[in-house]
Amino acid sequence: MEHIMYKKLPADESRVLGLEVQSKKRSDAFVTAFLRRCVPSLKNVDEFLGRKALALEHEQKKRTRKRHKAKGFTAKERRELKLFKINPEQQKYHMYLPLHELWKQYIRDLCNGLRPGTQTQMIQSKILKADLHGAMVTVFKSKCPSYVGLSGIILQESKHIFKIITEEDKLKVVPKRNCVFSVEIDGFITYIYGSKLQMRASERSAKKFKAKGSIDL
Repeated sequence: MEHIMYKKLPADESRVLGLEVQSKKRSDAFVTAFLRRCVPSLKNVDEFLGRKALALEHEQKKRTRKRHKAKGFTAKERRELKLFKINPEQQKYHMYLPLHELWKQYIRDLCNGLRPGTQTQMIQSKILKADLHGAMVTVFKSKCPSYVGLSGIILQESKHIFKIITEEDKLKVVPKRNCVFSVEIDGFITYIYGSKLQMRASERSAKKFKAKGSIDL
C-alpha cells in the first residue's frame, strides 16, 4: 500500500491535472527552505526529517485583558462636591408629595396589593428591605425625647441617619440608632426598629432579617 501512496505521479496524469512535476533536487530545496522559514530554530533539516512527526512553531501573542475598576468618589470628595447637600430653596414639603405617592405605589406593588387580610408581619418584612426614599415616617420612640413625634418624608438615607423634610419645611437629621419608626400606608401601620436599618439601602435589600422580635429601648 505504501509503494502506491508514495509512487511518483506519471507525467501524463500530471498534465491532465495541470500539475508540474518537480525534480527531486528542486523538491528537496523547497522543503528545506520551507522548514527553515517556518521553524527558525531548526539547524539540521535531515535529522528532523528522519523523525515521524515535526511540529511547526507558531508564535502566539498572549492576550492580556486589562480590568478597569470603576473608581468612585471618596467620602472627602463627596463632601467637597456637596453631592448630598439639599439647598434651602429645595427644602419644601410640597415638592416631595409626588415622591411620596410614587413610594406608596411602589410598596403596593411590592406587597402584591394591600388588602384587609394582608398580614402586618409580611408588610414589615417587605418594608425592611424596601427603598425608603419618599416614605412618610414618624419617630414613635426614642432615647432622645426631642425626636419623639417628629414626622415627615424621607429625602435621604445613609447607613446611620435619615434626612426628613417636615410639613413646616424643616429638614431634620434623625439617627437610626435608639429610635423606633412607624410607617403608615393605606391604613396599615408598622413599626421598625432603627437598629435593624443601620446599613445602606443597597445592602439591606439583600439581607436576611431574623424573624425574632427586637429588644425594646
